[in-house]
Amino acid sequence: MALLQIAEPGESTAPHEHRLAVGIDLGTTNSLVATVRSGMAVVLSDDQGRPLLPSVVSFDAQGLRAVGFEAQAKQSVDPKNTIVSVKRFMGRGVKDIAHIETMPYDFVDAAGAPGMVKLRTAAGVKSPVEISADILKVLKDRAEASLGGQLTGAVITVPAYFDDAQRQATKDAARLAGLNVLRLLNEPTAAAIAYGLDNGAEGIYAVFDLGGGTFDISILRLARGIFEVLATGGDSALGGDDFDQRVFCWIIEEAALAPLSASDARLLLTRAREAKEHLTVHGEAPITARLASGEYVDLHLTSEKFAEISGTLVQKTLAATRRTLRDAGLTTAEVKGVIMVGGATRMPQVQHAVGKLFGQEPLNNLDPDKVVALGAATQANLLAGNRAAGEDWLLLDVIPLSLGLETMGGLCEKIIVRNSTIPVARAQEFTTFKDGQTAMMIHVVQGERELVADCRSLARFELRGIPPMVAGAARIRVTFQVDADGLLSVAAREQTAGVEARVEVKPSYGLSDDEITGMLKDSYTHASDDAFRRALREAQVEAQRLLEAVTSALVEDAALLSADEREEIDAGMLQLRSVLVGDDRLAIDAAMGHLSEVTAEFAARRMNQSVGRALAGKNIAELPI
Repeated sequence: MALLQIAEPGESTAPHEHRLAVGIDLGTTNSLVATVRSGMAVVLSDDQGRPLLPSVVSFDAQGLRAVGFEAQAKQSVDPKNTIVSVKRFMGRGVKDIAHIETMPYDFVDAAGAPGMVKLRTAAGVKSPVEISADILKVLKDRAEASLGGQLTGAVITVPAYFDDAQRQATKDAARLAGLNVLRLLNEPTAAAIAYGLDNGAEGIYAVFDLGGGTFDISILRLARGIFEVLATGGDSALGGDDFDQRVFCWIIEEAALAPLSASDARLLLTRAREAKEHLTVHGEAPITARLASGEYVDLHLTSEKFAEISGTLVQKTLAATRRTLRDAGLTTAEVKGVIMVGGATRMPQVQHAVGKLFGQEPLNNLDPDKVVALGAATQANLLAGNRAAGEDWLLLDVIPLSLGLETMGGLCEKIIVRNSTIPVARAQEFTTFKDGQTAMMIHVVQGERELVADCRSLARFELRGIPPMVAGAARIRVTFQVDADGLLSVAAREQTAGVEARVEVKPSYGLSDDEITGMLKDSYTHASDDAFRRALREAQVEAQRLLEAVTSALVEDAALLSADEREEIDAGMLQLRSVLVGDDRLAIDAAMGHLSEVTAEFAARRMNQSVGRALAGKNIAELPI
């Protein structure tokens, strides 16, 4: 007998108005799609009851492609045309990919888009965006077949430490797959939503997310339906694949193998992954393989040995976790629970290390493979307008790295600081450096260091049509906006004339493997050095401004000076120019003080002359009081 769903008017969306929305976890190793049914988030399985879709795509010479399990079966047979872990290539350039020389793929640079990585396959040149779109299309078709209609939209999850280029690439892949993107959602935040709503949790929680290709650590406060991200950190190039690589290298060393063919290398990488997964529940894993070269591999890897060869990778995750706790101003004792996310967190050495760091057993009551998709589905259901009675919660996420622009002297002026809640908009006023300046170059950068040279360039654009004024008179208001997806746009407006320029920041490719975490690390280790360099650069800019002002005054009113006075000023300017090339800020300050002193009388005479000119021919009684 069928049951009818009955609700009071206004308490829930009418059945005919229910919008079909899904959450998608586009993973490095596996991908999933989930939705909300009868108020509960569930993962949707394929027609064989399998919830996971391997993130693998293969191509053949006929232009046909296989996705998922069918493609996975070809990775050792045709490794060049079978693309695995494509997520690690999203928004990357060829120079950004670590260990590229060991990969079986034929990488190329796209014509007209320097730095944008593509892969040459039997079906032609493919970009990571296109390959990811193939995976998303299968998930979309699975969802529509299961739900019986077209999707209104989807929430796609991304690592918290994905930069702007990687987020743009993910959004482009979703559009290419025919998906309406309701939101890009950070993976740890999605996990916290699933855990918090499922368990009614409140307090401060850490989300430890170690997936196939990325690692994120986020600290959140859950309180009465509010999910507030306090700080986020991680490494966008650290994941389960790196543990596989350590086992792969151990196999080669232990078996004393000669250089491998692409197919043999892929076969052994597959065996390495299988051994890693076997060790999650067993103390020893057999590794056997017959290579195309005729060699036979027969080894046994113990859990102790695996923990030893992967120890540095685990320590990297703990170091990032400690930094993120410092950013949040918290200690491990203040964290109520640690939510484990991602299949790689099943490794016993990871579980043990996290438990030891926080002094408590990690929370594993939700499947770490599914929790991100479940949280994304909950957010998608809300954004689609399917809010049920009493369902009221707020999500406050953050950006991982500071955003700013270049000022005179190559300094980085931060407009939006890292760990700011998004969406967010910040504005700051700047001015011109030279008299009569009618244009300004706006250089947008990302990072934590004081000098632009130590940060990452995101975009450049020009503001033209500034009315010619004396230096410092123009008022240029620069506004930074970061949307809920973590994507940036920048606008510059001259307040007097109203001229405006803006740019949607879309870099051609993303940060290198170590740059993101390196930026934060450098901001700590170089803090005192950066402060010194900033002070020096500011002094140099101020000195240059003083020299230009004195030079301009001499051109106009040198007649007000005696020969001796002119000689003294020239000597002061020469002294200041000589110390500008060094790094002695005190010497620069002293030279500026001396030049200001010897030009003080000259400045007074110029002021008197200007006043005299203004009053010439006027009756004092007629002047306004």
